[in-house]
Amino acid sequence: MSRELRMLTFTSLYPSEARPRHGIFVESRLRRLVARGGVAVRVVAPVPWFPFAGQRWGEYGRMAATPRREERSGIEVRHPRYPMLPKIGMALQPNAMARAGLREVESLLRHDGDIDLIDAHYLYPDGVAAAAIARKIRRPLVLTARGTDVNVIAQMPGPRARILQAIEASAGVIAVSAALKATLVGLGAAAERITVLRNGVDAELFQPEDHAAARRELGLPDADARIVVSVGNLVPGKRNDLALRAVAQIGDAHLVFVGRGSERPRLERLASELKVSQRVRFFDEMPQERLRSVYSAADILVLASEREGWPNVLLESAACGTPVVAFNVGGVPEILADRTVGTIVRGAHAPGPLADAIRTMLASPPAREAVRAAAIRFSWDPVLDAQLALFRRVAQAGRTTIATAAAKVVRA
Repeated sequence: MSRELRMLTFTSLYPSEARPRHGIFVESRLRRLVARGGVAVRVVAPVPWFPFAGQRWGEYGRMAATPRREERSGIEVRHPRYPMLPKIGMALQPNAMARAGLREVESLLRHDGDIDLIDAHYLYPDGVAAAAIARKIRRPLVLTARGTDVNVIAQMPGPRARILQAIEASAGVIAVSAALKATLVGLGAAAERITVLRNGVDAELFQPEDHAAARRELGLPDADARIVVSVGNLVPGKRNDLALRAVAQIGDAHLVFVGRGSERPRLERLASELKVSQRVRFFDEMPQERLRSVYSAADILVLASEREGWPNVLLESAACGTPVVAFNVGGVPEILADRTVGTIVRGAHAPGPLADAIRTMLASPPAREAVRAAAIRFSWDPVLDAQLALFRRVAQAGRTTIATAAAKVVRA
């Protein structure tokens, strides 16, 4: 029987009591890995320092309200603070995060036992900071690339150079889609260092609810109305404005946004300008359990993003029996290789082609049972098997390296 794998997950993308959906995709994968047994995990999830907690301060207030330590699903999570200068401190972030994280990691090593490897998510600043910590404590590092870290941040010369250095210092990189791997290789990363391990879908959590009952629960129009939903952060890169403009072209369709972010006031103004405010609803971000009702209430989920890593919402919606319409970005074509799940928008990244795809789907939707059957083929089991095998190989190689170095010291 293999010895227990002792792992430290390091990432700023992790939920907390104050921000329960922040980085939930990282927690979902980690929680399933731990549930398989044979893995002990501690999480260090740094948070930018801010002096005032409370709703009036928005996202910064929620950061300030994050507890220093908490337990989530049986996993201990520590949230050290690090200084961050909004919009102008990007070059300084990895070093500040590394300093704060190292203090917490060294405390864990002193009081809670050894670790075999560091599992770091998001390449910048998190991955760069984790590489500095791994070098300091002499433990192997596995990085995970997730989307914007590759598609946006790594396109900038300064961060790109530091990301490539971190990759070179790591024992390996996980990319959540083949598209992300291709982009990293194009930036100069060695292909053989990168393993593609997609996300899966929780088919027990995300399953169909009664269509009409879900609409009544959410206060949405009755079962005869045509409802399109968009689930995700209301930020520029998600291009929610395209979804709004597209649905505005479909006279009897309603659009439901679920999420929070800086774009909401602009989207509300746009809905008013397009004279469709009465057909547009906004919900704040929701727990996973309630999202199931949103997906079940909808006729279509739309994803208008201009870039993505592996958009989990597509599989969540499909597992609830609701087909999807999305642009051809990131991991979308990998998810929609089986067209039962949904449709890739053809043509320009613009409202017109998106509206055409929505109309076509509304006119001839696939059976909800078939959509769910296609989605649940994306189970977590093969992903977690491969991830655990990778982590064990890395940990064993790390132990061998440390033992060899120790033997050399003794002989000297």
